[in-house]
Amino acid sequence: MSIRCPDTNRRYVLAALGAALMPMSGAWAQRPADVSSTISFRGTSFIHRWSKDGQHEFTPADSADLANWRDMLTLNVHGTVVRGEQLADVANKVLANYQRAGKVLQTRSTPRTAERPAEHLIVAVLGTPDLLEAAFARCLMHDGTGIVAVVSHRVYGKAAGPQMSEWLRGNGPQVEQALMAWGAMPSIASLGRLPKSA
Repeated sequence: MSIRCPDTNRRYVLAALGAALMPMSGAWAQRPADVSSTISFRGTSFIHRWSKDGQHEFTPADSADLANWRDMLTLNVHGTVVRGEQLADVANKVLANYQRAGKVLQTRSTPRTAERPAEHLIVAVLGTPDLLEAAFARCLMHDGTGIVAVVSHRVYGKAAGPQMSEWLRGNGPQVEQALMAWGAMPSIASLGRLPKSA
């Protein structure tokens, strides 16, 4: 399965959730909330918590502990990506990472139009023995630069499967729709001005 710079119809890929999931990697350094670095998504304010190497993480006000969050919005800026073909390459890398770390539930590419470049969506469930994470990744050109906007939701516990399935049934389509329609994304320049984490 791969993602192309499309001028064709959308594609979907469905996968079962029952297989064992490989551990995820990644660590987050905690820092105080910066109230001037708040963005809104689906009526919730997300506060900037961490930035490094073009990756910017935001969580709701009640989720300052980055070792134990439930909902996160991550904006990954790819400064060298300036064309649709390069964005498709980024989307394929995201897809490959998700395939290694869990199960891909859906991929979709929106064809380029005269008004906007092509975009790509990847939805997956990732996990460790102690948690499951639903990740909705939108790959798009923003301010002339490639960016991957990821909305994530975690369920903790060794038996997280049923709760995650229930959350996806009740929230998945709405999160996907809101992410793909999200037009209030911060500018690339404003993301570059966010405080950097050690």
